Amino acid sequence: MTVDLPALEQAAPPGASARWSRHARPVLGLVLPVALALGWELVVALGYSNGRLVPPPSKVFETIVELAKSGELSRHILATLWRVGAGFALGVVAGTILGAISGYWDFAKRLLDPTVQALRAIPSLAWVPLFVLWLGIFETSKVALIAVGVFFPIYLGVMGAILSVDRKVVEVGRVFRLSGPAMIRRILLPAVLPAYVVALRVGLGLGWMFVVAAELIGASEGLGYLLLDGQQLGKPAQILAAIVIFAILGKLTDWLIEVAAAPLLRWQDAFGARGGQ
Repeated sequence: MTVDLPALEQAAPPGASARWSRHARPVLGLVLPVALALGWELVVALGYSNGRLVPPPSKVFETIVELAKSGELSRHILATLWRVGAGFALGVVAGTILGAISGYWDFAKRLLDPTVQALRAIPSLAWVPLFVLWLGIFETSKVALIAVGVFFPIYLGVMGAILSVDRKVVEVGRVFRLSGPAMIRRILLPAVLPAYVVALRVGLGLGWMFVVAAELIGASEGLGYLLLDGQQLGKPAQILAAIVIFAILGKLTDWLIEVAAAPLLRWQDAFGARGGQ
């Protein structure tokens, strides 16, 4: 007796399909921005717009090349990267520690969480005058502002992830008489890791937003300064160039977190982990 399996016979080898998916996915993500850029370039080239306030991509690219040749671009990028990196590191450390304490220890949650939630509601720009008064107008106040922006999503992500760990899994750990550190290492850490990675990505995104606010005030270098300089001198191409570089750097750093976390999340058999299959 034989059984016909037409679907299995006609299906492509899983290895080839996976390779195609891995190479096609990044290219697919470029389709929309490239199409929009080409569309706007065409609109300006055909004379439907003069491109004065919204320059075409070729003009923006030309501005980026000019800034790169003069050495200004690398100086501004390095200054912004350093601020985001330092603020992100501080925000991640503080958010992870306090989030873990609040999530693991109910008394600490009742003590800390109301204050943290109240502070979270304060608009970011409201911190600027205080930080300038306390920390001066130089780098420290800018890094502190970015760290504040990164702290809250990390804190909420870690605390929420620990609180949402399946109680039955924790009970299994207690049945096996795991110690506190063993419970964290073998039960809680793997369970919270996916949500923690998401919190890191959200925190990094907010770090990029807060660096703009930080560099608009009292900075003489950085991509935020480049935005302000373009506005004051009436250079929309420079503003758009800075925005494009912000977008590229933000995407690259987000991708780095994604790639770094991928080996740690390989155990997941989630819907999204297999590309929605």
